[in-house]
Amino acid sequence: MLKYITTGESHGKYLAVILEGMPSGLKIDLDDIHLELKRRQQGYGRGGRQKIEEDRVEILGGVLRGVTTGAPLGFLLANKDFKIHDLPELTCPRPGHADLAGSLKYSQGIRAVLERASARETSMRVVVGSVCKRFLEEFSIEIVSHVVQIGKIRIEEAEDLSVAEIKKRVKDSPVNCISRKAEKQMMAVIDAANQKKDSVGGQYEVRVTGAPIGLGSYVHYERKLDARLAAILMSKQSVKAVELGYGTRLAELFGSEAHDEIFYDTKRGYYHKTNRAGGIEGGMTNGADIVARVTMKPIATLRQSLASVDMRTRKPSVADYERADICAVPAGSVIGESLVAYVIAEAFLEKFGGDSMKEIKRHYDGYLKQLRES
Repeated sequence: MLKYITTGESHGKYLAVILEGMPSGLKIDLDDIHLELKRRQQGYGRGGRQKIEEDRVEILGGVLRGVTTGAPLGFLLANKDFKIHDLPELTCPRPGHADLAGSLKYSQGIRAVLERASARETSMRVVVGSVCKRFLEEFSIEIVSHVVQIGKIRIEEAEDLSVAEIKKRVKDSPVNCISRKAEKQMMAVIDAANQKKDSVGGQYEVRVTGAPIGLGSYVHYERKLDARLAAILMSKQSVKAVELGYGTRLAELFGSEAHDEIFYDTKRGYYHKTNRAGGIEGGMTNGADIVARVTMKPIATLRQSLASVDMRTRKPSVADYERADICAVPAGSVIGESLVAYVIAEAFLEKFGGDSMKEIKRHYDGYLKQLRES
């Protein structure tokens, strides 16, 4: 079973993660992990912290001579911006943040809540995702993301693009967008929010290609792949909605317009000419690209503070301000890739599991042969 747990606080001394369940024999390159961490720190609209330090991790265990041993993998990230003990306690919770509910639930100050609720924790999930991507590459499964909306600026032109084409188009885009025209408009929206001391949200898409038919299951709710993808994507800070395939658009279509007709070819096997289901039917992959769209609300920390209540006096006040992003949607798309990679790797290992890469590849090859003969 693949699973991970993170620990650490935003301004704490360290962040760390343990990933259990990776087989032996997988080559791990720290440069690949650091590249993913760098991608997470970039994106137009990011705050000042990204300029303070470059995230880099060290391997604590589970890797010998650059190859996994089958033992739990451990990674540690030291914070240069380590000042948690010097930071003041806050008393005026921010609307839209975990401050109020977390403080009341755990009977502690806001500082302890925001330090753990912070999206800084996602740096460790990106480390996990980068390892999972490396695993999936061994089976020709690729993952890409791109931003489809910031504020009211939205694109709809990615539906028929391949993963390779999306990767090509988003290269060097400050907002991880496939459209240069929309990119400029999105950046203008972020600039306008900054001028107003405000924040802005949006939506991104994560796409997976190469996943075989049959990952996930229909037999029990916990094994349905679409449910698992939705759950992990919703667990990311600021996410308020997740759609698979056409998502909410399906509400306005007739059944004849909503479903993907089935075809067969001796070379391709069973396939679909459309992908309204987003690659998942009945909780299982159907061989088409997996397509998830994720909506992020605007960041809850604003320089233009919203109304709040001082928890010491219970009198009206304005929300406290902590350094924050103006827009985190481009960075969120990179994190989304990692979360999706984890779930796909988890489902893959459930189906083709073994203790070593050699054993898993043998199981996978046998399944592909079974599909060809079906």
